[in-house]
Amino acid sequence: MDASALQLIILPAGIVAVLFAIYLARDVLSRDTGTKEMEDVAGTIFEGAVAFIRRQALLAVAASVVIGVVITLVETADVADVPSLAGAPIGIRTAVAFLVGAACSMASGIIGMYISVKSNVRTASAARRSLVEAVQVAMRGGAVSGFLVVALSLLGVYGIFSLYGGLSADTVNQAPFLIVGFGFGASFVALFAQLGGGIYTKAADVGSDLVGKVEAGIPEDDPRNAGVIADLVGDNVGDCAGRGADLFESTAAENIGAMILGVGVYAIAVANNWPNPQAWIFFPLVVRAFGLLSTIVAIFFIRGREDENPMNMLNRGYWVTTILSAAALLLVTNVMMQTNGNAPSGLPVWLYFFGAGVVGLLTSVAFVYITQYYTAGTFRPVREIAEASKTGPATNIISGVAVGFETTFVTAITIGIALFASHWLGSQAGIVNADGKDVGGIFGTAVATMGMLMTTAYILAMDTFGPITDNAGGIAEFSRAEAGAREITDRLDAVGNTTKALTKGYAIASASLAAFLLFSAYIDKVNLIETNRGGTPLAAINLADVNVFIAALIGAMLVYFFSSLAIRAVGTTAQAIIVEVRRQFREMPGIMDYTQRPDYARVVDITTRAALREMIAPGVVAVATPIIVGVLLGAQAVAGLLMVGTIAGVLLATVLNNGGGAWDNAKKYIESGHLTDENGVVLGKKTPAHAAAVVGDTVGDPFKDTAGPSLHVLVKLLATITLVLAPLFIR
Repeated sequence: MDASALQLIILPAGIVAVLFAIYLARDVLSRDTGTKEMEDVAGTIFEGAVAFIRRQALLAVAASVVIGVVITLVETADVADVPSLAGAPIGIRTAVAFLVGAACSMASGIIGMYISVKSNVRTASAARRSLVEAVQVAMRGGAVSGFLVVALSLLGVYGIFSLYGGLSADTVNQAPFLIVGFGFGASFVALFAQLGGGIYTKAADVGSDLVGKVEAGIPEDDPRNAGVIADLVGDNVGDCAGRGADLFESTAAENIGAMILGVGVYAIAVANNWPNPQAWIFFPLVVRAFGLLSTIVAIFFIRGREDENPMNMLNRGYWVTTILSAAALLLVTNVMMQTNGNAPSGLPVWLYFFGAGVVGLLTSVAFVYITQYYTAGTFRPVREIAEASKTGPATNIISGVAVGFETTFVTAITIGIALFASHWLGSQAGIVNADGKDVGGIFGTAVATMGMLMTTAYILAMDTFGPITDNAGGIAEFSRAEAGAREITDRLDAVGNTTKALTKGYAIASASLAAFLLFSAYIDKVNLIETNRGGTPLAAINLADVNVFIAALIGAMLVYFFSSLAIRAVGTTAQAIIVEVRRQFREMPGIMDYTQRPDYARVVDITTRAALREMIAPGVVAVATPIIVGVLLGAQAVAGLLMVGTIAGVLLATVLNNGGGAWDNAKKYIESGHLTDENGVVLGKKTPAHAAAVVGDTVGDPFKDTAGPSLHVLVKLLATITLVLAPLFIR
């Protein structure tokens, strides 16, 4: 098998993944939907989710059209400055790629949400019979989203790349620069989906918890709480639609960035007559294709015993995906990364890049277990927060903040080791350009990023498992299902909290590696334009330059200011929900004895309108800041903003994600009866310790499900928007 033959797997793998997702969807939808009461609750959740997504999509479409026009004008004005692309309608091509990326990102989120909403009631029904069946239904429902998101990303990038001449030997090196708009479009819509959905879900969660559990003293997901339906809707529009769009843009943007870096190796390969030089550009797509196929096999390994920890069942599938991905990586690097000789050490060149890919896979594994350690109830951090709850909300919050800050240590060290190791391995391959500059090192980091992304479909399935099981628990409680079913859904919900947290850790780790390669892609594009203008290429970014320093300061500020706006939006929306639920308790006394039905629709409508309104300010700030900095301070200053903004964003997202996840599971640790006082008395629900943990959980909710995940998108949005608009900054 040669490299050109291996490239043929891209399209079939994407199609097979879509067909497998359809198979899983049919399997889930054929399952029992439980009692009529369960079906009624699920139907109400579905209506609320569709209403929110419809309004959000209209807003995203309008904004995308405006941005598409701007891209057309900026890029078209710069055609003359890039002779290699002269005569091509670059502005229109980039704008079309932007709109296609936006549409695919939107579709990924909507499809994932739809299947999730349909899976929740079937998981609740399965919990009445078997833990293993409930795990399989929830995971298969989540896998539909995982496969569709990754497959649409792969097919979208490959389709636009092919349309713009990427399959031709004459234009293969130009096409990656033409498709950057696809990544920008995906990032732009992902910001809408993740931010708007995150505000919705956490405002509803915080509002219903504080009024219901703390003030009224009724259980979580109790049907007497008018905010419960909005909370269950929020799980789908935030954790499913939002996360689907987020990881879609991650895989798309990172693929494009790696392909742009592959252009540099392609030029060396052509100059030195290496076999099939296009393979260095196609490599990211081929790796992603094999990752999809590996995940299909892994889905069939999700099985276990009724008395087994559900997390073990999910981890089993994850390890199958990882091992098969490593084997595929060995094959792909061996076939596609061929040169006319060996590396300076005498070893084959491909072996070093295989090592870099393994570094990416190991980084993925590391973040899965790092996040489990900080957010699962079986380890010290969560237990520490639970113990602190004995003395009230203040000590609970202090402990949770400390845990969040602590997580940055191992995160930074792990990412640093991954970047250093992959860059060092790539540099040992001995690939240098005509100027004697090492190109293999930076391409090694791209290979590591692609290696990490091989498991994305499975990771996203685990992430969507969380909101499905959360909804299943709510449906079981709401419909007053038997105690055994609620016990199983509670176990799955605790595992779901951990899977949602570990996916966020995975996303921020991949964002870190991706931001480094996208930063390099930005420098490559700036230098391409500068060279063709007869200007001076950027050899390095000078932080001592006052413009660069100012831009770097603004980049760090943007991360904190954006997070502030997102968290404040949750608080503002939650206040509106609290006021409404209190009003219903006060004016409709029959709610408490079940003789009156709460007005769920009014709370859903209030939450929808408030979430969409509140997401505008942080969205505008995120998009406008890099553009203003670039226009006023120049292309080199933008590079400073990218570097420092990425570092600050990664660390703050780590604090918010892991701190919030630890707070949530500390509450569930107490609710499960694991916390005791000095006399051995269990401190469970309706105790002061539990009330303190609920307060801590409400603080952590906007951290882990709104601001934290939105920062993942922000980091990559900064990279893609500056990559597309680079000509404007140079001008």
